[in-house]
Amino acid sequence: MRRVSRIAVAGVATAALAVTVSACGSSSTSSSSSESSKNNLGLALAYDVGGKGDQSFNDAATAGLEQADKEFGYKSTAVEPQDNESDADKVQRLESLAKAGYNPVIGVGFAYAPAVKEVAAKYPKTTFGIVDDETIKADNVADLVFHEEQASYLAGVAAAKATKSNVVGFIGGVDVPLIHKFEAGFKQGVEDTKKGVTVKSQYLTETAAEGGFSSPDKGESAADGQIDAGADVLYAAAGLSGQGVIKAANANKVWAIGVDSDQYKQDALKAYKDSILTSAMKNVQGAVFGLAKSVEDGKPETGVVRGSLENGGVSVSNSNPTFADNAAIQDAVKKAEEGIKNGTITVKTS
Repeated sequence: MRRVSRIAVAGVATAALAVTVSACGSSSTSSSSSESSKNNLGLALAYDVGGKGDQSFNDAATAGLEQADKEFGYKSTAVEPQDNESDADKVQRLESLAKAGYNPVIGVGFAYAPAVKEVAAKYPKTTFGIVDDETIKADNVADLVFHEEQASYLAGVAAAKATKSNVVGFIGGVDVPLIHKFEAGFKQGVEDTKKGVTVKSQYLTETAAEGGFSSPDKGESAADGQIDAGADVLYAAAGLSGQGVIKAANANKVWAIGVDSDQYKQDALKAYKDSILTSAMKNVQGAVFGLAKSVEDGKPETGVVRGSLENGGVSVSNSNPTFADNAAIQDAVKKAEEGIKNGTITVKTS
């Protein structure tokens, strides 16, 4: 079940923004200081489902915001979503942030695409960003996207080397093309590394509104089912729901592979960290900070900005000593990474 959003309107926002934001989503800020000028309020994040505290995708974006605040002295804001909200709600939220003077304004998640497209046209002097969507073509929009399939391929290599049962599992939050990229890369990595390993795949929901990215209980139930079917390594691309997968893996003494952030290091998952073999990461923090820096430097990024293994935008984590010190896994992962970078391995996206 979704947690109840906190309502903490940014002190830097205008009274009009406070009214609008509290109506269409609660907000949190990295500073309580007031700021009279609208010319340098900093960046604004508009979260999608899961919100802050998912220990994954949204928290990586938050880290980028906090980095920008520290480096540029910003008083940025981050706004939570409401359950079952419409595109009109998202439009209202983005308009309020742009009108208040935040720049850039970033929609965290592909669900913001229609709203970003509409609002960016109304505020041409504001830079907008959207994470995980590349459909918007506008002079003031940066599409912050990633080669998720590349990091997922490496996760598949690791899973194939780690499995003892020769059964591994993939759990996707929502059955959408973005998550298909994670599944495709993972499956290919497994199959290219060790023949005869079965990959069991499952999606939690058909739509985000059904809670596929925001329901740890759904993730835990799916993981229990895959473990009962013999899986001893589980990879989840499911946002907040992935916490349930990691919990189940720990309870059953099998491996989990984290996603988006280095989940081995997340405080909320500390009790389960020894079961997190590695994480397939995408540098959402770097993408968010990079867009803010480009605006600060007076040369805003626009168009498609894509993270890859080549430019460090995606990777796998080495935080767990069991993973870092396993020579067989490390050699296989490094060989695969080199193959992707030099083009001898082409990773599927579906």
